[in-house]
Amino acid sequence: MKQRETFGSRLGFILISAGCAIGLGNVWRFPYITGKYGGAAFILLYLIFLIGFGLPVMTMEFAVGRASRRSISRSYHELEPKGTKWHWFSPFGVAGNVILMMFYTTIAGWMFIYFVKFVKGDFVGATPEQVGAAFDGLTADPVLMTVAMGVTVLIGFGVCSLGVQSGVEAVNKRMMAMLIVLMGVLAVRAVTLPGAQEGMRYFLVPDFSKIVENGVWNVMYQAMSQAFFTLSVGMGGMAIFGSYIGRERSLLGESVHVAALDTFVALCSGLIVIPSCFAFGVDPAAGPPLIFITLPSVFEQMSGGRLWGSLFFLFMIFAAMSTVIGVMENIISCVTDAFPNLSRKKTCLYGTIGLFVLSLPAVLGHNVWSWVQIPGIGGILDIEDFIVSNNILPLGSAICVLFCCMKNGWTWKNFMAESNTGKGLKFPNWARWYCTVVLPLAVVVILVMGYVTKFVTL
Repeated sequence: MKQRETFGSRLGFILISAGCAIGLGNVWRFPYITGKYGGAAFILLYLIFLIGFGLPVMTMEFAVGRASRRSISRSYHELEPKGTKWHWFSPFGVAGNVILMMFYTTIAGWMFIYFVKFVKGDFVGATPEQVGAAFDGLTADPVLMTVAMGVTVLIGFGVCSLGVQSGVEAVNKRMMAMLIVLMGVLAVRAVTLPGAQEGMRYFLVPDFSKIVENGVWNVMYQAMSQAFFTLSVGMGGMAIFGSYIGRERSLLGESVHVAALDTFVALCSGLIVIPSCFAFGVDPAAGPPLIFITLPSVFEQMSGGRLWGSLFFLFMIFAAMSTVIGVMENIISCVTDAFPNLSRKKTCLYGTIGLFVLSLPAVLGHNVWSWVQIPGIGGILDIEDFIVSNNILPLGSAICVLFCCMKNGWTWKNFMAESNTGKGLKFPNWARWYCTVVLPLAVVVILVMGYVTKFVTL
């Protein structure tokens, strides 16, 4: 069997793990969901749930990956006791990564298109109605969206074809560095806008009456859900990066670093979006249209709006592509674990062709196949998102937690030994009951409420 590639540095591991977690959920969903559910009060709840739920599950995924030295396609096979069936989830984990890319590449393609539009000056002097019409025109054009999706797929697998260190690690380091610089520039611009102070207050000063206004349980669920999904746990995304690192550092400390960077990006995104919206009298709770309809209109009202809009969508490209490259690397590892004689170059070539074809339904679902709908969910892209976000991610997380805690699984003893090997923050032994009972129950709540919010009118 071929020797497994590894990261060249600890920094590379942290940046690519954070890069996989940092995606459109941070820079797209987080600002508008924060705007909708109470600003700073919502953020406090989010941080509590991130520490309580996200960190333990991420640490467990890292531990499974590092101990097995395999991707989700083989990790349970390597660690499970003989005769048990934990590996039955493996095909679903692999499928989750593929389905995620089937619609994520389309959305990432939109970021490329909007970046080009701002650079060209397409929105100069445009009214909000014209900006909205531009997005409708984009989604109605299958050729343009197919080209943008194809560029995303080609870049992603092209980077992965260069290898773990020379491609995935090297490119993600540079993208993350540029992403942080761009965030800093955009955040400074946003908070210095005339009228942005009210947005800063809303974002940074907790007002717990906002939680009551939006319904305590509803806000808690939204904060729990955002904290859980922001770290991309449940499909082996973190396990694969765990399989590429050594045992010099304990895993809870590494999880803290990854989660901290992920949270930093989310908070900076809110700091860019919410003060900008307040400065120009725009509702920061505008929902998914916020990025493609509301914010372009906001940028056009700014001095130098063409520049700021271009920088913002360049920032969005880096955020999207860091996830695309991370998940594609996971898919490649799953394939090479199953077919060890297949080279990385060939895997990437077949992956490019296969994923391009598989991504076409999400593109066509906005136009040619727009008639394909499921009530309560939406079109093809929304259906694919629902399969991953509302089913595979929470299910996979629950299985990973139980696998690490139960006697007929990997066992708590083995998890603790792997997690606490090396220097750094140690996973506490007293947390066993919490991880065995509370964490799985929380995941069940997220899973059930995901269906309730889709299909039940509360």
